[in-house]
Amino acid sequence: MKAAKMLVPACCLILCGCSIVEFFTPEGPPSDQQTSVCYYKTKLKVSSSADVLAVINLPEYELVSRSKSVIASAGQKKKGYKSWFTLIAFDENESTAKRKYLFVVDEKPKILFVEPREGLRFDCEVALGSDVLGKPYAEENARRIAILKDVLKSFRKDTGEVSPDNKELGIDGMLVNQALEAVLVKLEDSPALAARLNEPNGVDFSHINFDRGKIRMIITDDIAAVRIRLGSFAKDLKDIQQETADSRHEAPERKIIIHPLLH
Repeated sequence: MKAAKMLVPACCLILCGCSIVEFFTPEGPPSDQQTSVCYYKTKLKVSSSADVLAVINLPEYELVSRSKSVIASAGQKKKGYKSWFTLIAFDENESTAKRKYLFVVDEKPKILFVEPREGLRFDCEVALGSDVLGKPYAEENARRIAILKDVLKSFRKDTGEVSPDNKELGIDGMLVNQALEAVLVKLEDSPALAARLNEPNGVDFSHINFDRGKIRMIITDDIAAVRIRLGSFAKDLKDIQQETADSRHEAPERKIIIHPLLH
C-alpha cells in the first residue's frame, strides 16, 4: 500500500512532464535575503522614514505603498507562487520607526510529496505603549496575552492603511490575522501555554490554511518580538539570517537527475 501511494505522485511527475519539474524549480531572484534587508536594518525608535526609504524597495520586483505613518514594499514572483512584504510604521510625533513587519509566503514544496508544501514566515517587532505596559495584570501569562492582542491590533491598523493601495498585501495580511487569532483562541482556552511563548520552540497551534504553526514572542523592555512559522516552515523558528548562516555549513547541494521521459 505504501509503495502504491508513492507510485501515484511518481507517475504524475512522469506524465505531466516539464510543468511539474518547473513547479519544483526555484523561481529565481529576489532571494529571501534580498527582500529582508530593510527589516533587519530598521531599528525601532532610531530609524527615520528617510533611513527606511533608502533600503526598503527593490524597484525591479516590488511596489511601494505609503500612508501618513506607514511605508510598505511588497512583491510577488512572476508565476505567483511566492509573495512577500516589508512594512514599517512610524511614531507620528517623533518620526521614528515604531513597528516593523516581514512576511513571506511560498507555495512551492521544500520536499517532494510531503504535505503541507506551502510555508509562511512572519516576523515583527513592536514598540509597546504605556496603555499596555502600564496596566496591572493578575499574572505574567495574562500580560503576555494582552501584549499579543496589542500586536494584532497594531498589525491590523498598519496593514489597513496601505492595503487599499495593494490588494495582494491585504490578502497576505489576512493570513497573518488568521494565525494570530488562532493563537489567541488557544491561549484564551489554556492561558498557561503563554508561559511557553518565550521558549525556543514556542507554542504549537493549528491554522486553517497551513495545517500547523509555531509562534514565539520575546519581550525586552518595551519591545515585543514575534515570530510565526506556518506549514512547511513550522519545523523550527529560525529567522532568515539564521537560515543563511546555517546554509554556509551545509553540504553542497546534490544534483537532481531528471528521468528522460520528463523531457
